[in-house]
Amino acid sequence: MTEKRRILSGIRPTGKLHLGNYLGALRNWVDLQNDGGYECFYFIADWHALTSDYNRTEEIRENRVDIVIDWLAAGLDPKRSTLFVQSAVMEHAELFVLLCMITPLSWLERNPTYKEMKHELVDRDLSTFGFLGYPVLQAADIIMYKAYGVPVGVDQLPHVELTREIARRFNFLYREIFPVPEPLLTTVPKLLGTDGRKMSKSYDNAIYLSERGKELRRKIESMFTDPRRQRKSDPGRPEVCNVFAFHNIYSPPAEIAQIDEDCRRAAIGCVQCKKRLADRIEEGLRPIHDRQDYYRSNIREVHDIIADGNERARRVARATMAEVRDAIRI
Repeated sequence: MTEKRRILSGIRPTGKLHLGNYLGALRNWVDLQNDGGYECFYFIADWHALTSDYNRTEEIRENRVDIVIDWLAAGLDPKRSTLFVQSAVMEHAELFVLLCMITPLSWLERNPTYKEMKHELVDRDLSTFGFLGYPVLQAADIIMYKAYGVPVGVDQLPHVELTREIARRFNFLYREIFPVPEPLLTTVPKLLGTDGRKMSKSYDNAIYLSERGKELRRKIESMFTDPRRQRKSDPGRPEVCNVFAFHNIYSPPAEIAQIDEDCRRAAIGCVQCKKRLADRIEEGLRPIHDRQDYYRSNIREVHDIIADGNERARRVARATMAEVRDAIRI
């Protein structure tokens, strides 16, 4: 029997999950779980949430539960995937401290995400060691479980490469304990938020996985379309319209082709196009919403799933840290 290869990924509990999270990461996690060839570890990265939201911690506990509900509703199975909370496994903090001792400062300062987030999140003071050093904590998260691979989009490749460098450095300085993890590139559809920027909780432009009915339709009605199409009689360009990008995911092929043709010859207006998209998204999300309702009505089951996942993760982390301490002789 072929041994399963272990993979690991996580999400910060800074708010509810949106369609970008689902289509860009969560749906792929479910596929990897269902593939049968992987041992999947997925975690709530609540310590990572403190790197940029250290003064906004009041909703982290609630968000952790909400995200696990979304995971379960999307199809993650706690019998086939280990679902856990980062801060419940204290070994993450211990390995982070040890890796900090061997990670050159220059490796952190060249991190492109560090520069990008400092530029974008100007309303927050990110001049902290925690924010600069969070890629080391990320490395600890990954190599703790001796992960073969990390499912990421292309924009996260620098983080995985830094983890690979840290793992190699540890193995060279002490003893070869950690596999060098591989990035498992995911095909992420190019979806923007309602205002045309990257979909993000921070930008207040996200369509959330839990939204339905009037709120979902209001969000879709507010979406930016082709900026050159000012009137219904103007021919459109579906290739630059984010509403059409969503149709490519949620609408059947025949309807996509018809919308493309009708838009280009101004036979359909943006308002009508958005209403059709709202119908399709609502239809696509209905099974997820039904499962969300089930788990919210059975919240004790959710807490039991988290507790079980925490203990399974701890068992692996304890074994890893015993090897690490022995290798460092500490």
